[in-house]
Amino acid sequence: MSAESDLLGIIASGEACPPSVLMPLYRQLEGVRLEFMFGTWRGGKFDGGKEPDPISWYGKRFTSPSHAEPLLCRAPDGSIYSYDKLGLAQLREVSFEGKLSASLIYDQQPIMDYFRKVSDDVVIGLGDIKGKPTDFFFHLTRT
Repeated sequence: MSAESDLLGIIASGEACPPSVLMPLYRQLEGVRLEFMFGTWRGGKFDGGKEPDPISWYGKRFTSPSHAEPLLCRAPDGSIYSYDKLGLAQLREVSFEGKLSASLIYDQQPIMDYFRKVSDDVVIGLGDIKGKPTDFFFHLTRT
């Protein structure tokens, strides 16, 4: 099996998957160009639904290289809004672990997300928060 098919299976299962399993798969994936990320993406975590979600995270929206909404959330009425407490972000192509790919750089926080392509409509992201281990994985599906 390939890293892409393994990841699609893990995402479809909804089961928890640890960083020790995800990192080798992530390393096999190709990067993506900035334009590939434009649009709205539905997010998911690899925690098997066990972690509480205090902001009801929905996903991310990428409008241009200089404008991204890194945290879209779902309101109680089902509508989607941009969670602005952590600010906005921008997209840049960054080399991470030897591969150039679109990366999300938060404007007001020491956070970067590095994206890799799983399929034409699915990416996996690796969150990097300054001073913490780089092991927070999430996935995005194009809406």
